Amino acid sequence: MRFAAICAVLWVCATPISAEDRHITVTGEGMVQAQPDQAVISVGAAHRAKSAQDAMDAVNTAVAGMMAALNTAGVEPRDIQTTGIGLHAVHDHNTQSEGGPVLVGFSASNRLTIKVRDIDAAGEVLGALVDAGANDIGGISFGLSDPQEAMNGARRDAVADAQSKAALYAEAAGVALGKVISVREHGGQMPRPEMGRMAMASFDAAAIAPGELSIFARVEMVLELVD
Repeated sequence: MRFAAICAVLWVCATPISAEDRHITVTGEGMVQAQPDQAVISVGAAHRAKSAQDAMDAVNTAVAGMMAALNTAGVEPRDIQTTGIGLHAVHDHNTQSEGGPVLVGFSASNRLTIKVRDIDAAGEVLGALVDAGANDIGGISFGLSDPQEAMNGARRDAVADAQSKAALYAEAAGVALGKVISVREHGGQMPRPEMGRMAMASFDAAAIAPGELSIFARVEMVLELVD
């Protein structure tokens, strides 16, 4: 029985690889540059007062003004989201009492994330928010309302890159390419730029430069090799 098993292993190892088993695996990468057409703004209001209620009242007044400004600018309610509300005590750590640092007041905050679908209006919207009471601009990022078209372009470029590499390797090895056996996508990246923090200032409109977005795609392709 043991001799038969050894013979079987030797027979499998000695069996020549058929033409159907000959293939090449390559990776391809593609990138497309696209102009953003929408902006996302992170903005809020923060106030400090002697009492917690006074601090929250000041923040609520500011946010109400911001919401009114957004409505005037034509920003739809579905594009406005509350992303943070905070209230905490403020202590003076340089002044100590028997119970520890002295309580000097309360700080309240409220933050909104706003999608501006008309990127040309983003600067004016930001200026209107500041005029309405916003005093904390967390940042702004840019995106595409329909990123799929750009992503598909990057995918096409990635496939073309893989085919070009495969053709080069096949030519160098003295063989020809056959049919495509498989194509698998790896690590495609939709545009997700980081939010850039902006310094506070009093202005009617912010000067905004959206630049370009880079969309990446990466594929793995397996192709048949023929003589």
